[in-house]
Amino acid sequence: MNKRFYLTTAIAYPNGRPHMGHAYEAIASDAIARFKRLDGHHVRFLTGTDEHGLKIAQAARAAGIEPRAYVDGTVQPFIDMDRQLGISFDRFIRTTDADHKALCQLLWQRMATKGDLYLDRYEGWYSVRDEAYYDDSELVAAQDSQGQAVKLSPQGTPVEWTVEESWFFRLSSYAEPLLKLYADHPEFIQPSSRFNEMHAFVTGGLRDLSMSRTSFDWGVPVPGSPGHVMYVWVDALANYLTGAGGIDGEWWPADLHIVGKDVVRFHAIYWPAFLMSAGLPLPKTVFGHGFVLNRGVKMSKSDGNVVDPADMADRFGVDRLRWFLLREVAFGEDGSYSDEAIIERTNADLANGIGNLAQRSLSMVAKNLSSAMPGPGATAGADALTASMMSLTEAYFTAMNGLQLHRALEAVMAMVTATNGYFADNAPWKLAKTDVTAMGHVLHATLDATRRIVLLVQPFMPEASARLLDLLCVASDARNFNDLEVIVTTDSKLPEPQGIFPRWVDPA
Repeated sequence: MNKRFYLTTAIAYPNGRPHMGHAYEAIASDAIARFKRLDGHHVRFLTGTDEHGLKIAQAARAAGIEPRAYVDGTVQPFIDMDRQLGISFDRFIRTTDADHKALCQLLWQRMATKGDLYLDRYEGWYSVRDEAYYDDSELVAAQDSQGQAVKLSPQGTPVEWTVEESWFFRLSSYAEPLLKLYADHPEFIQPSSRFNEMHAFVTGGLRDLSMSRTSFDWGVPVPGSPGHVMYVWVDALANYLTGAGGIDGEWWPADLHIVGKDVVRFHAIYWPAFLMSAGLPLPKTVFGHGFVLNRGVKMSKSDGNVVDPADMADRFGVDRLRWFLLREVAFGEDGSYSDEAIIERTNADLANGIGNLAQRSLSMVAKNLSSAMPGPGATAGADALTASMMSLTEAYFTAMNGLQLHRALEAVMAMVTATNGYFADNAPWKLAKTDVTAMGHVLHATLDATRRIVLLVQPFMPEASARLLDLLCVASDARNFNDLEVIVTTDSKLPEPQGIFPRWVDPA
């Protein structure tokens, strides 16, 4: 394992409970991390919570407690969600961690030494909900519930006019370096739709960025400037350096930042500019995924359609939820879910597809061969099946390395279809009456194809895959991708078949 891969999610703002957007980002990132580990990489996977800023300060005040006590209570549901969903993070970082505070101040000092920070007065629009500054040209005219004209951010959140002393970052001087970065490394921002958005934004001109606040004190103090705390996004973005081991950490630069499309600007414009100023290497790729919509509608508390991922996982099972989100939603685009869609998709792919394929072949081995793994042999269509599996395996790896998770699962399901076709064409249930040896050869080819399928499914459904590989008698040390060509030992005693994916029927 000499290849290294550092992967991060955006860190969640814990001013409410986790929602499906948090779950989707965590699950997708986890699938990538697991894929890289299985493919021989030494992986560091970072996730966590963003705990400073005005929004947290206001929420704590409303709750009548100190901000630290507030976040200590609200962070735990995010940790619980990750554990429930099988998120294999290496560190869950909190921006209130002591090493992170020290890192932020060191990063600030390096930008100051470069001459990129100066003190001035900020007057402009600020969205507390987004923790973001907006130019007047970005605002959207709307009406409030009383019919009064109001201005909203591009995200549809309220903005307020803010006036206070602030440290500024010379973002305007980084337009040309950023455009050169995009030209030299078009893979830096993915998918292409996000690249085009960011390129257009920078081309339109950059204004210097307000970097500190004085109207509240819940944040990382600006070194040498009493009364100032860092703009929460400086603090939030710097977590990736903290998680890498610090300014000169062994894991930096990051290979991949997975973030929502609504925060790509912070990661693809502000963050590389900060790093350039500090004289640090840049991350290799920022990938902005789409939103997960509830029946096609964006979730909001006011609409009453926010869904708790813990409830969804309890209801459908973690593996079904993970499979649905990564199979149904094209990674990088918006997607939608509903109870009916989850049931239909997972029944089709898991119960009728992977589960049925494994169950039928394993049951025949148990019934006709005393559960002894049959040996290989020539059968009609075996060469075509092998060629198909090899081609689709290549398609799977191409898709995963290209961050097209849904395409990888399309390749997996094509493998299932090919294997089911081979099984049906050779009709081992008929051979059981006429040629048991030939039946065994068909079952061996089917089970070995099933083994390959399940090995490739591991990043998406780790728990169910492990149980299926147990049923196939695949040793625990033969489950990496370099074991794809290692055939299951003949005459292995297979355990009693069990249904891993029973057909899901909505009790409602």
